[in-house]
Amino acid sequence: MMNSLITRRRSMVLGSEGMVATSQPLAVQVGLDTLKRGGNAIDAAIAVNATLGVVEPMSCGLGGDLFAIVWDVKSESLYGLNGSGRSPYSLTREAFGERELDRIPLRGVLPWSVPGCVDGWYKLNERFGHLSIAEIIAPAIAYAEKGFPVSPRIARAWARATDLLKEDPSSAETFLPGGKAPAVGDIFSNPDLGRSLRAIAGSGQDAFYRGETAEKIVATSERLGGYLSMRDLADHESTWVEPISAPYRDYDVWQLPPNTQGLAVLQMLRILDGFELARMKHNSAEYLHHLVEAKKLVYEDRARAYADPDFYDPPVEHLLSDDYTKRQRMQIDPEHASHELPPEDGVLHNGDTVYLTVVDGKRNAVSFIQSNYYGFGSGIVPSGVGFVIQDRGALFDLNPHAANRLEPHKRPFHTIIPGFVTQHGRPVFSFGVMGGDQQPQGQVQVLCNVIDFGMDVQQAGDALRFRHDGSSSPVGDVMHDGGILYLEPGIPEAVADGLRARGHNVAYKEGGYGGYQGIWIDQERNALHGGSESRTDGCACGY
Repeated sequence: MMNSLITRRRSMVLGSEGMVATSQPLAVQVGLDTLKRGGNAIDAAIAVNATLGVVEPMSCGLGGDLFAIVWDVKSESLYGLNGSGRSPYSLTREAFGERELDRIPLRGVLPWSVPGCVDGWYKLNERFGHLSIAEIIAPAIAYAEKGFPVSPRIARAWARATDLLKEDPSSAETFLPGGKAPAVGDIFSNPDLGRSLRAIAGSGQDAFYRGETAEKIVATSERLGGYLSMRDLADHESTWVEPISAPYRDYDVWQLPPNTQGLAVLQMLRILDGFELARMKHNSAEYLHHLVEAKKLVYEDRARAYADPDFYDPPVEHLLSDDYTKRQRMQIDPEHASHELPPEDGVLHNGDTVYLTVVDGKRNAVSFIQSNYYGFGSGIVPSGVGFVIQDRGALFDLNPHAANRLEPHKRPFHTIIPGFVTQHGRPVFSFGVMGGDQQPQGQVQVLCNVIDFGMDVQQAGDALRFRHDGSSSPVGDVMHDGGILYLEPGIPEAVADGLRARGHNVAYKEGGYGGYQGIWIDQERNALHGGSESRTDGCACGY
């Protein structure tokens, strides 16, 4: 392992009875406490997520969606939960034409879709949990009511959203105490969110989807010219889905099917499985070129064929088939970058999300991701609820011929993807990399780091990353229609030169490479290895 390729030196964490990894230490501790008082991995994951909605409100919360992959020890099986919400029944593409809009805006009430988070908690808890939801979310309620000290990177993200939050009086009242974002170490409390959580603890998901919280959400939607109704909220239901998989080397990698982009990870790995990546120097120009070219091919499919399966039949088997994979692999020229790009990716390039993973002493495991999409979602806090509503509806396409076109009561294409790896039918790695369009790229880089280059779970996240942005965007004053290959500072300039010689448009950029968490289950030693994104405030911790 070359020092130049890993700039951070956080050690991986070891444990045997349980482990939690996520982006904020207070939430990690809540998860561990839940395990120690008799909860299992599923209970702890919900507790962590509820706490993150308090302490990292720009990234996640009651107003967003979730997805989860669960390894259940009792059945020795994987289960998938799609906790994404649907568009309003009354919202059509014509509504945007009437407003002379050719794209769904990122902010405001027009990109609102039904928040799936709360129903997702209950679906997971009813099937796998040991503790009640009221017990599980009690620590989150305490932090909302009593307050917590704001951590450094979260404080910076909060401050960047100041102008957005000032646009909505309720958002400003909730998240800008004294007219400004809380600074590092400031104690922030959110009594409205505490009341919303208490209502859920007392009355279940009906409090959110049919009760007072729902009424407040709908009242704000109507006041601001939105379309979300009581019927939309009452009819919401999360869906149990079969995870999909693909082999990579001696492992099986698992994702959730569309409407998520998890299929992109599997397609990229299928292509890369035909190359001897381990003989290429890690993060060399040769190595990065192959990953980027695989990404370009797969994202063309992603742009055309990933959509809500209730409205469109994504050709999953075909896209993962041997014949199709071989044809895709043959398109990669080892010396020249391709410049054919998928249709404009729109607004997929950014996003604020939380990823968390938990493994308990019995080796139940949860790979769990939850998000508002953009930072502070739509930027709108319904009066009195203490949380923003997501802007996931912005990911719909207004092109009437697109698979992901906006239609009433439809789930949008989703960027957030939990990952899981098994070997010989046993769980070995629960992991994820949050970050919008970066997520499949980040997951593949982490998996190659572990499987091809033998890194431990912390090194795999610390290793420097790339991000290929497929839209036309400027480098300096020059526009490029071949997309931009961004490299994290620290990757040698000689590597950048090697990529430019192959025809890539290369630029160095700080940030935008995603946020990783992972727990490796060492079956031979019965131990847990934890890794956490050193680019964020979080940690992995076990006992």
